[in-house]
Amino acid sequence: MGNSDYHTPRGVAVPPPKPFLSAVKTTLKETFFPDDPFRQFKNQPLSRKLVLGLQYFMPILEWAPRYTFQFFKADFVAGITIASLAVPQGISYANLASLPPIIGLYSSFVPPLVYAMFGSSRDLAVGTIAVASLLITSMIGAVVNPNENPKLYLQLALTATFFSGILQTVMGVLRLGFIVDFLSHATIVGFMGGAATVVCLQQLKGILGLVHFTRQTDMVSVMKSVFTQIHQWRWESAVLGCVFLFFLLLTRYFSKRKPAFFWINALAPLTSVILGSTLVYLTHAEKHGVQVIGHLTKGLNPPSLNDLAFGSPYLMTAIKTGAITAIIALAEGVAVGRSFSMFKNYHIDGNKEMIAFGMMNIVGSCTTCYLTTGPFSRTAVNFNAGCQTAVSNIVMATAVMITLLFLTPLFHYTPLVVLSSIIISAMLGLIDYEAAIHLWKVDKFDFVVCMSAYIGVVFASVEIGLTIAVFLSILRLLLSLARPRTFVLGNIPNTMTYRNIDQYPVANTVPGMLILHIDAPIYFANANYLRERINRWISEEEDRVKSCGETSLHYVILDMSAVGSIDTSGMSMLDEVKKDLDKKGLKLVLANPGSEVMKKIDRTEFVQNIAHEWIYMTVGEAVGACNFMLHSCKRTPPTLNLRMPLAVELTAQTDNV
Repeated sequence: MGNSDYHTPRGVAVPPPKPFLSAVKTTLKETFFPDDPFRQFKNQPLSRKLVLGLQYFMPILEWAPRYTFQFFKADFVAGITIASLAVPQGISYANLASLPPIIGLYSSFVPPLVYAMFGSSRDLAVGTIAVASLLITSMIGAVVNPNENPKLYLQLALTATFFSGILQTVMGVLRLGFIVDFLSHATIVGFMGGAATVVCLQQLKGILGLVHFTRQTDMVSVMKSVFTQIHQWRWESAVLGCVFLFFLLLTRYFSKRKPAFFWINALAPLTSVILGSTLVYLTHAEKHGVQVIGHLTKGLNPPSLNDLAFGSPYLMTAIKTGAITAIIALAEGVAVGRSFSMFKNYHIDGNKEMIAFGMMNIVGSCTTCYLTTGPFSRTAVNFNAGCQTAVSNIVMATAVMITLLFLTPLFHYTPLVVLSSIIISAMLGLIDYEAAIHLWKVDKFDFVVCMSAYIGVVFASVEIGLTIAVFLSILRLLLSLARPRTFVLGNIPNTMTYRNIDQYPVANTVPGMLILHIDAPIYFANANYLRERINRWISEEEDRVKSCGETSLHYVILDMSAVGSIDTSGMSMLDEVKKDLDKKGLKLVLANPGSEVMKKIDRTEFVQNIAHEWIYMTVGEAVGACNFMLHSCKRTPPTLNLRMPLAVELTAQTDNV
């Protein structure tokens, strides 16, 4: 570009200042209310605001007036379908949590009713989950033996559920849903896969008919417990377990191949329970080593507020268990709800879902229920059955209520081995090896996080595996902040576009200039690293220029387009870089700094050191100005046409008049 073609560039504007309170309000709104939930309340009378407020916290008040009989027919079919899955699953997962089987049925009655009032998902089906059940039995069971002191164990499980609900509600009210995002996709894949593996190993107790079994969850302890009791294996139980497991896997495979027959897979667990109970009753298999559930108390949930163990010496264990299970339940429930809402093209509010989960667990803990959320398997059945609203949860709860009132004696002869088969069948679907392979192909570090979670859960404990995975995820986040990418830009031939020379080999470096792109905000955590990295780029460029005999380096242009914000440490870093370049006889030039960066530059002495003349809107303008300087041998660029705010321009015009 010749000198005759050079046009004086427009300067980078400094945004007009905002009042302090207005700036704080904007920051808080962007942080906690990105979806602006208060927009609907604007310009509304007080009575309307009260109605909208109630509808916000209780979505049932919004859609119930529009509910039709056609919706009810679809919800009724879906509710009955998921009830057939909820009964055997509830009993199975309660058994996994080392709780009385009846607790699993209680947990499928009250929480779905609460969620129907507070939840915003049309498809989510509420129930207990295997991972939370495993966490309860591993964490609370480590301090209280459920066989020796079942009453205290149940009280601690209910207390943990209560604190889970409190934490979930507080997170929803304070809109802290972003905390759940620290459980990355890779972490969840590895953790769920490891937890599913551990759950399957735990079911060897039921499959083999063992009476005594380890309370540890790691693979080594489980395998040791299994193979040191070979003489106590019951072949009757093993054969029965393998037959029902094969039946369950076969129905699931068939339903996947023929989606229209999803109901076959949904009814398979209840069918297994009925067939198993009938077989045991007719053959008296309970007298030949096949363990059965036994007596189940008839009646609805008894109140349990007085059973919450706030004065127990193990209260901290209950709080810790509640906190971990709360996060896991939120991660699964919100993710499942969002996934299915995409199929029907509607939006669910993650923070409202947290409030709904919290309320149903608080109420559940006071009505003898343990932790519930939105499990994927039950929600998938609900979705495929054609549910239209959360009324399907009410129908399911009604069916469970009828079971509690009249049908519990029928489960007396249900063999535990069938429950183990149901759990194993459900858990095998959570071991997503295809997702792990995908992570390996796309991002090796995510694969390491995934496998760390899996190995930690399987060979150590659930808590250790989760801790390792979260630690690695946060470490990666911190490394990306503390070690941001910087790279050299070059010019794409015959254009004014500048791109990474590693990504675009055709891009050419500009003689006499080093153009660096900083790919992250500049904070105290990365300021020193960026200074050292910029100096290293300069040294490497000077060595390259000398070895190639090219034009010596005169200008260092920093592309600030990706620097969304900068703190005082970052400003100090830029000032130090400017001084280092001055010592070497080089000139620092800034290109495309954002509004937040320009505010900081304008408020510090740095703007006096670098001057507005060396700050440009684009890399192309900066290169053009530097080229003009090199070819005209001038020391200062032409005066920029700095754009002043309109109010300042009008004032200046008035003064001139």
